[in-house]
Amino acid sequence: MGGTLSFEYNEAIPRLQLLADIISHKIILSTIDIAKTAQQIALENNLPVSSTYKKIRRLCQMDLLCIDQVNIDESGKKVLLYKSRVKSLEFYLKKDSCILQFERNEHASKFSPRLAEGSSIFTSENLNTF
Repeated sequence: MGGTLSFEYNEAIPRLQLLADIISHKIILSTIDIAKTAQQIALENNLPVSSTYKKIRRLCQMDLLCIDQVNIDESGKKVLLYKSRVKSLEFYLKKDSCILQFERNEHASKFSPRLAEGSSIFTSENLNTF
């Protein structure tokens, strides 16, 4: 079973808001088991490609999605495959606090830092593919 990671209020609320968005939600759910390109995610979920890229960027910045593979297509262009770093989540709301707890997707991330590190997935090298 995967490890867990907990966030308290200041870090939990932005992540929860992002995951409440329908596009982000579909991206996370479609990449839990299999790494996919942004185009695959958009096509399979009937999402606009530009919105999909924007949400992927934000999910990666929040360490909820990662680059799992980098491939080169037949034209020599770099193709990124994304995978959810989250397998499941629980949100606890108490009188004095709230906690967002993630179960890590242990099958994600060959290239990205660990979920708790907080470093950005989007290096200048990777941003050139958008």
